[in-house]
Amino acid sequence: MIKSILATKIRPNIPVLLTAALLAPLAVVIAHFAIPDVSIWQHLIDTVLASYVINSTILALGVAVGTLLLGTLTAWLMSHYSFTGRRVLRVALLLPLAMPAYIIAYSYTGLLDVSGPLQQVLRETFEWRVGDYWFPQVRSLPSAIILMSLVLYPYVYILARTAFSEQSASMREVAKIHGYSSAQYFIRVSIPLARPALFTGAALAMMEALADYGTVQFFGINTFTTGIFRSWYAMGSRTTAIQLAGILSLFVLLVLVFEQHSRRRIKYFQQTSVRSSPLIVLSGWRNSVVCACCFLPFLLGFVIPSVQLLVWASMTFEHIVWSDYWQLVSATFGLALVTAFIVVLIAALYTYQNRWSGSALSRWQIRLLSLGYALPGMVIAVGALMVLGWLDGNINNLLHAVTGRYAGLILSGTVFALVFCYCVRFMSVALQNTEAGILRIKPSLDEAALTMGATRSEVLSRIHLPLLRASLFSAGLLVFVDVLKELPATLVLRPFNFNTLAVRAYEMASDERLFEAAMPALTIVAVSLVPIFLITKTIDNTSEG
Repeated sequence: MIKSILATKIRPNIPVLLTAALLAPLAVVIAHFAIPDVSIWQHLIDTVLASYVINSTILALGVAVGTLLLGTLTAWLMSHYSFTGRRVLRVALLLPLAMPAYIIAYSYTGLLDVSGPLQQVLRETFEWRVGDYWFPQVRSLPSAIILMSLVLYPYVYILARTAFSEQSASMREVAKIHGYSSAQYFIRVSIPLARPALFTGAALAMMEALADYGTVQFFGINTFTTGIFRSWYAMGSRTTAIQLAGILSLFVLLVLVFEQHSRRRIKYFQQTSVRSSPLIVLSGWRNSVVCACCFLPFLLGFVIPSVQLLVWASMTFEHIVWSDYWQLVSATFGLALVTAFIVVLIAALYTYQNRWSGSALSRWQIRLLSLGYALPGMVIAVGALMVLGWLDGNINNLLHAVTGRYAGLILSGTVFALVFCYCVRFMSVALQNTEAGILRIKPSLDEAALTMGATRSEVLSRIHLPLLRASLFSAGLLVFVDVLKELPATLVLRPFNFNTLAVRAYEMASDERLFEAAMPALTIVAVSLVPIFLITKTIDNTSEG
């Protein structure tokens, strides 16, 4: 199917119309700034708007600092030192990326809350009662920052480790000649060279923090995502929800502008072909300290929450109604598979069009579609629901004029709405993979094949698809896992009586039924591990072993 679609000469207006459809939700969000609901906005200003702004800002900045500290330190140690357990930690340090923030929030709440096992042990050991001792509040903004940092630091770690590994050994030798210690070299030479990668990773983590709904809602923290949901469902004002979504989009765009501006100011350059620094072999207490520093994020960000989920799942395992659970799993996996196929197909279409035409229009279409991943799922979902609701209204009016009957919800309130939103949200993930794959194929191969009389269809089937197979598979796998973990958009757009694993885990946790949330949460984490191993392999291929 992919071959038949891509081999056909693409009419320029088809991708343009497709781009317009995919960007329509974002356009709706922007357009609604012109029609404010004055009464509700006055209520928000008088009550919670300041807390939305302050909490969202603190959350984003706190996660940026946390991920920079964890990601930079672990990447530096892994890139420059040989120590006990380093080979295992190459994979282990990425595993927290498989743990969605809302799931780690559920795990640590069950572990550290007043009724959790840790405080129970403290009370039994010291014969304390509740109120006799101080214990950090789990459901708080600082806890949300810490927990998000534990699962989002791999964004910084991945880019930082690559950047550190590509730095030449000659720079380190020159620094030693000038009397720099390892710490001085790290701060004054290595960090400035890696700064663009560090800022990019921190920006990704900040955008994920701003997009989060499950964690902040579970902890009772007022942010823009909780405000959007509350305005839509509790206050019944779609306009206010969309305008809050627009403000959240501005926050995200500010993060992107800051990240791009920071790159433009960096004027450090290095050669692409460099001699890598040999790893420094550690022993004694230095080996223990470095091993502990690298193992701790993995322990806190993956091992402890995973063990907690396994314990809960074992306690509820025999009470699971497996027919219902497999129905839930099949619905979730089916939705993710369909979405992954459609997103990869559309991404391949745009990539292939850009390959053959190379026009400014095709390049701009790809850039615009890449904006979707930078925006929170809640924002896109709200915009998508307005667009599809408008289409439903017009279709129903037309049907009533022709047949005298209304068809009801055709697009909104159906699985189509979910797939459409996911396409907007995750198109960038597939485009990055397909573009990277197609750029590795030399244009001379196409020219040689066409010169020898091959058609575009034959070039696609005999040259491009075999070489792109890995890129297409990776793109599909990443989109599949992203759909599996997506919570805010699914909560807004899911049809009645339709659940996914993420929604089921959220519903159980919201009802304080954490034990029952464990099984769907574990399933999400287990499936998310697959792309982690692929990413690890990619990093190992681009850095020293």
